[in-house]
Amino acid sequence: MAQEASAAPIIVTALMGAADFGWAEGLRRAHFPPGRNRVPAHVTLFHHLPPSALDEVARRLKALCAGPPPAARLAEVMLLGRGVAYRVESPELTALRDELAEAFAGLLVPQDQGRPRFHITVQNKVEPAEAKALADELRRAFRPRPLAIAGLAAWHYRGGPWELAVKASFRG
Repeated sequence: MAQEASAAPIIVTALMGAADFGWAEGLRRAHFPPGRNRVPAHVTLFHHLPPSALDEVARRLKALCAGPPPAARLAEVMLLGRGVAYRVESPELTALRDELAEAFAGLLVPQDQGRPRFHITVQNKVEPAEAKALADELRRAFRPRPLAIAGLAAWHYRGGPWELAVKASFRG
């Protein structure tokens, strides 16, 4: 049964620039099991904030996006055991997330209380051998490079595709 909007947990993500999103989304479509690929390519900042915090989340995301976008880069191909991702390095994005984590400290689930490992998942929930083969393939052509972070978003999670609740673009 679908949860009401007011009861749906909030996921907070960083949004990639159009070119980087197109690249990452293409990799997801090519390598993610089709029946499990229900959300767009993304960089997760928080996995679960309470729905009651949505107004404050929206206000804070918009305020953070009044400044310049954080510098970020794709650092390496990561083998996740049953999937593959690109690790994202960004001290500036980490600082933005830290600011949000401090504001929502009493509301964070255990998964969101530790240091984040920013990444873009391109494959998940496959057999380990399939994941290793893709990681090996992607590593052969990989070179670290900049990653454009265009904005921040909050999504309602109802067990299937996410529903956009708030989107803010960096303006600085």
